[in-house]
Amino acid sequence: MYRETTHEDFMEIGLPPLQDPDPDEQQEDEIGKDVHKKSHVRLKELIDGTILVREDIKRQLPYVLFLTFLGIIYIGNRFYAERLVRQINEIKIEVTNLRTEQITTTAELMNISRPTEVAELVGERNLGLTESIDPPKKLVKK
Repeated sequence: MYRETTHEDFMEIGLPPLQDPDPDEQQEDEIGKDVHKKSHVRLKELIDGTILVREDIKRQLPYVLFLTFLGIIYIGNRFYAERLVRQINEIKIEVTNLRTEQITTTAELMNISRPTEVAELVGERNLGLTESIDPPKKLVKK
């Protein structure tokens, strides 16, 4: 059975009752060592770098290095993604320009390849070619 205010179970076997330790107080055990230490970070420790030699900071150093590594990866990935977006936009503009040029060139080619335009170009350049008056004849294989 759980009793909230008294700890009679511990008193029966000869142990002192449990007390909730106050985290702000420093308690000492029988030998005289500190059971609870205050871990205040002071500005002076940050500036002169002595905070880096504390035991609790040394224990968390691998975790801090891992987080730093992840941060660098994240920043690099962000720059890479932005560069890809810029390249994609440049390529889209280039594709639009090339498509416009292709449509213009196709229209000019269709205009130039009409029989009347071909006859005018041949006449302007004095190539000595004339249009055939006779219709083409179909060849039959025997």
